[in-house]
Amino acid sequence: MDWDYLRYVHALANGGTLARAGELLGVHQTTVLRRLDQMESDLATRLFERNRDGLALTPAGELAYREAERLAVDVENLERRLAGQQTDPEGRVRLATTDSLLNGLLAPLLGELIAAYPGLDIEAITCTDVAGLTLRDADLVLRPTNQPQETLVGHRVGSIESAIYGSPAYVERHPFDESDLPGDHVWVIPDESFVHLATGRWYRRNLRRAGSTLRCNSLYGMFSLIRNGGGLGVLPCYLGDPAPELTRLSDPLEGESIDLWLLAHQDLRKMARVRVAMDFLAQRLRDRQRQLEGQP
Repeated sequence: MDWDYLRYVHALANGGTLARAGELLGVHQTTVLRRLDQMESDLATRLFERNRDGLALTPAGELAYREAERLAVDVENLERRLAGQQTDPEGRVRLATTDSLLNGLLAPLLGELIAAYPGLDIEAITCTDVAGLTLRDADLVLRPTNQPQETLVGHRVGSIESAIYGSPAYVERHPFDESDLPGDHVWVIPDESFVHLATGRWYRRNLRRAGSTLRCNSLYGMFSLIRNGGGLGVLPCYLGDPAPELTRLSDPLEGESIDLWLLAHQDLRKMARVRVAMDFLAQRLRDRQRQLEGQP
């Protein structure tokens, strides 16, 4: 087997399309297609399923991709040993997280990371659905979960607490008391796609008889609706507390916290650029534990 095949498998899996793989490899997409056809012909097996959205790894392709990732780590480690000296890490680090975590917590930290390590190229990938956050297209994932995958390694960087918030204008028109009935207020709530939210139990227990509601499929979208006077809602304290357009109306909701994890594949964790970015962000996030927990 030509070792160069693994380089093409790696680029095709990470790029997802022939055009993107060509960009990563520095060749035209027709060259990528020709090499892919050649690989699959020589190996007598299909490595990728081709569809309208791009490319998807087959089981054989997954095996080849894992070997390609391992080889990439080995090559980088070899290059560092051959250099005979410690150098600042360089290269791209792809970080996947939710839109709310990026906007409410992570954005200034990424600026600090680039300032500390100007050789890094940080690519932030956002998703409204926590269940959709995977390491298929990223080197690091920052996600709320109480059960991180056993195949991943990383840091538990804190615990996210949530509370009830409303805009001053809404509260002035509709004064809030925690003894109020749900029907006394308009509530901004997540739609059915957000079953993963730690606060889901609170919604089911307290808002089954809510009258008027505004539903949204994005936590950051809920934040925008609430701060613009759309109604009351439950938000993570890291998002709600710093916003001057919001008033916090409760203590952190008891029993509704969720852990926050920064995760990577074990092999990727060995790569210098990923390790440096991971350790830097983990420490900065731990420094913001009081913000995550909604403490003064």
